[in-house]
Amino acid sequence: MPSDGDLRLVSGWGRTAATAAHLTSALTPVDLSAAIKRAGPRGVIGRGLGRSYGDAAQNAGGDVLVTTGMNRILDVDVAGSTARVEAGVSLDTLMRTVVPLGLWPVVTPGTRQVTVGGAIGCDVHGKNHHRDGSFAAHVESMVLETPARGTLTVSANQEPDVFWATAGGMGLTGLISEATIRLVPIETSSMRVDTERAVDLDTAMARMTEGDRFYRYSVAWVDCLARGRSLGRSVLEFADHARLEDLPPAGRHRKRALRFKPVASVPAPPWAPSGLLNRWSVAAFNELWYRKSPRRAVGRVVAAAAFFHPLDLVTGWPRLYGSRGFLQYQMVVPDGAADTVRRSIEALSGNGCGSFLAVLKRFGAGNLAPLSFPQSGWTLAFDLPAGASGLGPMLDRLDEMVAAAGGRVYLAKDSRLRPDLLEAMYPALPTWRVVRERLDPDRRMCSDLARRLPALLDPPTPGAAR
Repeated sequence: MPSDGDLRLVSGWGRTAATAAHLTSALTPVDLSAAIKRAGPRGVIGRGLGRSYGDAAQNAGGDVLVTTGMNRILDVDVAGSTARVEAGVSLDTLMRTVVPLGLWPVVTPGTRQVTVGGAIGCDVHGKNHHRDGSFAAHVESMVLETPARGTLTVSANQEPDVFWATAGGMGLTGLISEATIRLVPIETSSMRVDTERAVDLDTAMARMTEGDRFYRYSVAWVDCLARGRSLGRSVLEFADHARLEDLPPAGRHRKRALRFKPVASVPAPPWAPSGLLNRWSVAAFNELWYRKSPRRAVGRVVAAAAFFHPLDLVTGWPRLYGSRGFLQYQMVVPDGAADTVRRSIEALSGNGCGSFLAVLKRFGAGNLAPLSFPQSGWTLAFDLPAGASGLGPMLDRLDEMVAAAGGRVYLAKDSRLRPDLLEAMYPALPTWRVVRERLDPDRRMCSDLARRLPALLDPPTPGAAR
């Protein structure tokens, strides 16, 4: 853990555009308040386990407060299906505690290695947004340290404007010290998964739309390099929490139904050449992945960790992209703009970028948070090597398509959005700025993301180019 005031290079999970900041550690809520008070002209931003892909938890020349020392589980109410935790608790730690008690976080993203505070600040989503919404929808209350109003306890009913501004607010309203979150009862730590191949994008999207009614969780892993009639070919997974009756009746399985000890992760190589992931190597991987998947398999029982968090099996997997790092791009477009998904995949396939499998999911209705990413429709996410040829212009074109379709990109994963598109993508941004101004009029909360997208802090200058 960093000692007080250490100057270190800090980057996001994509390992691009590192900047130097003064790292300090928080162990108590008092440390949060003190960090805000002593913040210099460059401000302070909180940082958990560093899984934001871009620059949301960086602060060049300023302070970065690491909250992972605040990692206590304060209370678990099994009967009420809630847990009260400090903000630095990881979902991994939470799951290892509550799953044996027959509980599961209602929403989990694609990794357990995120803190509860980070999950709220990014309003993370999972494979069940079409059914359960995003993380903030299941936060009963949280305690927030703010620059101008001190310590606040907020919820969807108590100071709801502050609650929703903090959910998805990218850490710019204050520092969360603790939260009470709702959990869902489960009978086992396994998932019952139905898998099928889709020969093209139309088939995949039709099957996923139909699956909304029948499954709590759904995801499609899309081959972004397939072309022609195979454009968007996918492997679909639909799942629900396995019940006791889904486990083999004999042996130890039912006796250990709630055992949760994920397989130890394997470290990625400490170094990889920047060209390792190219069109040819990724195409070969995608072909193998598609062919090895069953055409259709029903009722397969797998460990929950393997279904939800496959990338956690490889520690430091971003190193596979080489020293230049990678970008993750995630967009959402309304149901009526599904053609934008097709055009995006066509752009990826035509550009030949070495993208591993893209992830396509269904979103249900969004919530009241002005900066929350999800909205009803389709979300597509994919990784690209930072040095890929023509990457910048291609992503700029995607941004314009997404904005024109009434969609947006995910700020927790963004590292290069053109500033003039922010308010078009997030039309409730002015409402968010009003709340943020009340909580932090002196701009003590700041980050590289906020400086790169200045409309987060101040309204655009009248008459400025849009």
